Amino acid sequence: MDLARFAFPLPIVFGAGAVNQLPEELGKRGARRPLLVTDPGLARTAVLDRVRMLIPEAPVFTAVDSNPTEKNVLEGTAFYLEHGCDSVVGLGGGSPLDAGKAIRLKATHPLPLAEYDDLIDGGSRITSHLPPYIAIPTTAGTGSEVGRSSVITIAATNRKTVIFSPHLIPSVALADPELTLGMPPHITAGTGMDALTHNVEAYLSRGFHPLCDAIGLAGARIAGENLPRVMANPGDLEARGQMMIAAMMGAIAFQKGLGATHSLAHPLSSEFGMHHGTSNAVLLPAVLEFNRPAVAARLAGLAREFGCPDAVERVRELNRICAIAPRLRDHGIPETALAALADKAVQDGCHLLNPRPCTRDDLLELYRRAW
Repeated sequence: MDLARFAFPLPIVFGAGAVNQLPEELGKRGARRPLLVTDPGLARTAVLDRVRMLIPEAPVFTAVDSNPTEKNVLEGTAFYLEHGCDSVVGLGGGSPLDAGKAIRLKATHPLPLAEYDDLIDGGSRITSHLPPYIAIPTTAGTGSEVGRSSVITIAATNRKTVIFSPHLIPSVALADPELTLGMPPHITAGTGMDALTHNVEAYLSRGFHPLCDAIGLAGARIAGENLPRVMANPGDLEARGQMMIAAMMGAIAFQKGLGATHSLAHPLSSEFGMHHGTSNAVLLPAVLEFNRPAVAARLAGLAREFGCPDAVERVRELNRICAIAPRLRDHGIPETALAALADKAVQDGCHLLNPRPCTRDDLLELYRRAW
């Protein structure tokens, strides 16, 4: 048997009130002037007020798009340096958390962001010379708070680019389910299906990582059990907490790899601004059907975890529970764009670990099936 290397990530403070540990966690790392990175929507909520009370000295950067861009990162880095910051606090969903990671990177790494692209082994250019970074999620979706990657749209290609390195893992994650209570239903739905997709794709991907297989399988079950509870009762704090756990498990699991769903979803965000989790939700059933011949036994195991006869049908059922319209056309994606989207999707590295190899024509056919 060939040698394999495994890694597990960061310290996590989980539970209601976890955010109150922020000053202590900054102090442990000698951080006195953090940059608080969030997005314009969250900046208008009481969540930001609560965090600012904990770190009143922190300048706040809010210019983060719903799909973070190179421009957001460069402006945030300039803001960090201008204000003499020594650390970063990311607050929000995957977009500000990923932007915060990339700002942290650029604060000490001078190369253009495109040079850190995982597809060209950009992670080898990333060192441990990074300021402290504390991640505070306010959604239960991407799991970026425990992940070692940042997804940024690069200007030259208009392509969602994965920047990946173990050094990008946050210094600590403060996972407080109270911060998710104010999420609108459609964001709860989209982020919840994102967490489910991460766990499912990681479990099915071709990478060899039995620890991640176990985490992804359990994370899919937790998401499948608790997402309907949260949709039925948005104030169910226990279920909200379980969804945060599922999101973190998904991000831990996908260090193993993802699959075609993500390669298909990324261009929908960069080209049409479609919510990433919603894109995953719409595409996942078609991709699972495509993959069925290659992973029939694993899909059967997933169905057992879900407690149902067929895992693909359970995913469709969860989409219905979440009131996510099932077709790309329902989300404003024109049929005439599918060929160009397939050209983008095949450039995305996630499909390289899809359990069934897929060509550009396969990806186009998957778009058509989902359209």
